Amino acid sequence: MLKTRRPKRSAGFTLIELLVAISIMALMAVLSWRGLDGMSRAQAQTSQRADELLTLQIGLSQWKTDLDAMVQSPNYTSLDWDGRALRITRRTAALADGLVVVAWSRRNESGGQWLRWQSPTLRTLGEWNESWLQAASWAQSPSTQERAREALIAPLDNWQIFYYRNDSWTNPLSSDGNNANANANANAGSSGQIAGFKPLVLARPSLPEGLRLELMLPTRLALGGKLTLDWARPTLGGDKS
Repeated sequence: MLKTRRPKRSAGFTLIELLVAISIMALMAVLSWRGLDGMSRAQAQTSQRADELLTLQIGLSQWKTDLDAMVQSPNYTSLDWDGRALRITRRTAALADGLVVVAWSRRNESGGQWLRWQSPTLRTLGEWNESWLQAASWAQSPSTQERAREALIAPLDNWQIFYYRNDSWTNPLSSDGNNANANANANAGSSGQIAGFKPLVLARPSLPEGLRLELMLPTRLALGGKLTLDWARPTLGGDKS
């Protein structure tokens, strides 16, 4: 009996098999692209948050440095909080070079920003008085020239300042003696030299023993929510800590 031979199937893929393979490859490519895109976005977000955290850490370190470098004299105000800005008279790295006035404030722009302003190096009491007033003006309505001397620290929803006196934290605007040395500026001559000024060893009673900074950071930041930083005056003695 004769057997009928079936025709041999040609080697290769059918059109349907090719279409299925192409579809699978396309799906895998889409999934891979989404995975790479997600990784790229996560990396960018992580990098951005790391930068925000580093910037905030640098700002807080500068805040402490400004307070530690604060100097005193009967001729000018060392520290003042007016509810809008904290102004500080501080020494430069080398005291013989003179002094500078720095100011910290929050401005209602771009959702709120924490800012720092610094004057040029001051060598006369007249220069100090001009810079002290300029720091207050900068915190209220800064000019283009004043903005050029500011540095953006971090986004900020709100902030508060407290002074430590008589074993308790109080609002600086209600603390006795906050501006006890403010009137001394009226007798400051513009020709008085402050370069090489030697700070007093004992602190004036008007200065607080400590200062508390409370920052309300936006929740979108890597470190969001309330942040509290306490500072104690380095010249404190006795059993104070």
